[in-house]
Amino acid sequence: MDNFQFFSPTRFIFGKDTENQAGTLCKEFGASKVFIHFGGGSVVRSGLLDRVKKSLSEAELDFVQLGGVKPNPEDTLVYEGIKLCKQENIDFILAVGGGSVIDSAKAIGMGLCYDGDFWDFYSGAAVPEKTIPVATVLTISAAGSEGSESSVITKTDGMYKRGCSNDVIRPVFSILNPALTQTLPVYQTAAGAADIMAHIFERYFTNTKNVETTDRLCEGLLLSMLRELPKVLEDPDDYDARANIMWAGTVAHNNIIGVGRKQDWSSHDLEHELSALYGVTHGAGLAVVFPAWMKYTMNHDVMRFAQLAVRVFGCEMDFFHPERTARKGIARLEQFWRACGLPIRMEEIGGKKDDIPYLVGHLELNGGTLGSFVPIGEAEAAEIYGMMFEK
Repeated sequence: MDNFQFFSPTRFIFGKDTENQAGTLCKEFGASKVFIHFGGGSVVRSGLLDRVKKSLSEAELDFVQLGGVKPNPEDTLVYEGIKLCKQENIDFILAVGGGSVIDSAKAIGMGLCYDGDFWDFYSGAAVPEKTIPVATVLTISAAGSEGSESSVITKTDGMYKRGCSNDVIRPVFSILNPALTQTLPVYQTAAGAADIMAHIFERYFTNTKNVETTDRLCEGLLLSMLRELPKVLEDPDDYDARANIMWAGTVAHNNIIGVGRKQDWSSHDLEHELSALYGVTHGAGLAVVFPAWMKYTMNHDVMRFAQLAVRVFGCEMDFFHPERTARKGIARLEQFWRACGLPIRMEEIGGKKDDIPYLVGHLELNGGTLGSFVPIGEAEAAEIYGMMFEK
């Protein structure tokens, strides 16, 4: 296991009706004027936005609001949010929504404390040093942004989707009410679960040795997803199953399962180009990317893939041919995602083989490659994209 530091300052308020505590919590964390950031109409139709505003009013807090965050959030709304917050002298941001809303809120928070273009943080031209406080009321279990140091934004000029990771942007508090996810469409629930599983896989596939503790944490979370997601898809009102999925989403990405081990993240980079070009939901895109990436990298450490197959997917170990066990595990992952209604091939999300050069050309290759488990250059990326079309 490698040396590490772990920092997770976010306070989590978990359970039914906890959104009604938003005002009290904002005031406790020093807010005087709150910027409410949200997405589409669901938080309005459900009454959640009104409940949050009522809570802020009861805490005697002023607020302004800006909706319109899209899946795969865009820089244009971030610029609008920064401008509005400066005009209104905002000192606190409350994101009401899922990962896209939270990521947009984080970008606005950084931009308010920076004299340059906030995109500098996403292009690698600058490193954020501070932000105004950001908090969340979570409405979908998926991205884990409610507890993470990450934010991903799409630059509409060129459709570049890039991420920024820094501990300064971790939310100060996050309200997690699993009941708020009960109205989600089946597809969004499944795609969110795939996103959660992908966050685990990005940490699980490592070249670091002797990481049994975090291996077991990863495997336990994956087993929980295999058990709980079918329950929710059968009964959307299963609160306990949704509670387990919501907490798994947070734990999967606040990095407690990733400490002490080298992480990969090439699959996320490969997927970002799919969601930027095709508009596919991030988790659904990851369901297409990961099986192909696994097949491409499997022989690098076949015993790690076989371990996953045995411990998580219940495959019998073939000690004479561990590659057979590894392939069975990948096949069972595909079967699980397919049974949950997710795409697993490129054609299902509108992908075309002719787009592969464009996808490869848009990748952000740091030092010429992606990832660390198996470094992925342009040629390797093109091959993996091609494998996403294979039956």
